[in-house]
Amino acid sequence: MSWAPWTLVRRMPAVPRLLLASQLAFNIGFYLVVPFLAVHLSQNLALAGGVIGLVLGVRTFSQQGLFFLGGGLTDRFGVKPVVVVGCTIRIAGFGVLAVVDSLPGVLLGVVLVGFAAALFSPAVESALADQGRQLEEAGVATRAEVFGLDAIASKLGSVTGPVLGAVLLGVPFWVTCTIAAGVFVVVLVAHVLLLPRDLRNGTGSDTGEVEPVTAGWGQVLRNRRFLAFTACYCTYLLSYNQLYLALPVELDRATGSQGALGWMFVAAAVSVLLFQLPITTRARRAGPTRALPLGFALMSCSFLVVAVLAPVDPMPGVWGLAPAVGFALLLYLGQMVAVPVAQDLVPRLAGERRLGAHFGVLASAGGLAVLVGSTGVGALLDLAAVPQPAAAVPWLVLAALPAASAVGLWALTRRIAVPSTRAPETVGAP
Repeated sequence: MSWAPWTLVRRMPAVPRLLLASQLAFNIGFYLVVPFLAVHLSQNLALAGGVIGLVLGVRTFSQQGLFFLGGGLTDRFGVKPVVVVGCTIRIAGFGVLAVVDSLPGVLLGVVLVGFAAALFSPAVESALADQGRQLEEAGVATRAEVFGLDAIASKLGSVTGPVLGAVLLGVPFWVTCTIAAGVFVVVLVAHVLLLPRDLRNGTGSDTGEVEPVTAGWGQVLRNRRFLAFTACYCTYLLSYNQLYLALPVELDRATGSQGALGWMFVAAAVSVLLFQLPITTRARRAGPTRALPLGFALMSCSFLVVAVLAPVDPMPGVWGLAPAVGFALLLYLGQMVAVPVAQDLVPRLAGERRLGAHFGVLASAGGLAVLVGSTGVGALLDLAAVPQPAAAVPWLVLAALPAASAVGLWALTRRIAVPSTRAPETVGAP
């Protein structure tokens, strides 16, 4: 029997296939280099830990913090030009990282790498939203399922990239950067040749006149329901970021090392590949009023699992990993339930127009939440380093944030009229 997501992809036209393949390639190329950048900076360039943290922070801000700009440019100039420019800048960024051996050069490279994603990611997401609407109208797949496939493609790339990067650890770093740049050259050529020039993403005015970049941002700022949704949804990215910030602290507390971290990411990624599509189908049928609060409640419960056990001595042997495993699996489960439904809701809140600006602002708000929230949580996580009564405090704070979002999203979605359409029959769906 065929793998259901692949069977569904084969039923789609060429354009959504290309967009999904792009997400896979984007993540392979990115994770081929970035997870190993810190190793290069410390071992090859002998930079101090604080400087390495600065470099990684600059990369994150130049990407996540500037998504709103990429979204606005997409609405103004269209999907294809922004994706092509973004791929070109990403190639240049990896090229810079391959040849520089000074801090200013490294900073230039990571800014280019980050800004490239701030361009092409909102463009691809907004195009997928419009393609998903067309596929839903044609009875091929729901838009939520399209975003479920997007999550699968992204996750597959985020697993494949680090594996290839680990294989290449024995070669010079410039070789790895060159290979990553080569991946984006292939993506660039594919988009130049195959992506339609007039690909829609819900842009433009009702009169067909060309609008300034700020037009989309103005619509976003006037859309109070979307801004309320953004405020609730931004805790998702903060919660997800704890896989990189809080999970290592729990593993150190429970086992004395972070040796199991890689395996946990692999296990979580496999769960996404296997279960994302059927979960998305059920969540879409349940509707945003049920699915979004449930997804964020599961994220909250993931932190509560650790909060209950962090104050006591860890269990012996492999059982010591139980809180960390429960945390990762519940967090991923909440993500699988909530994220595709939320991405499907964004165009509805936007009135199917200026989707680039809306997806861009949504991502930038998440980046701001990570910047502010992780700074505060990072200071509290010192309490969780050893078993003690106060060890539960950071985990309880983390649990409270998605819990508040669950309540807010329940109240908000009850007031939003979402078209009630019957989902098309999907391969592998019950």
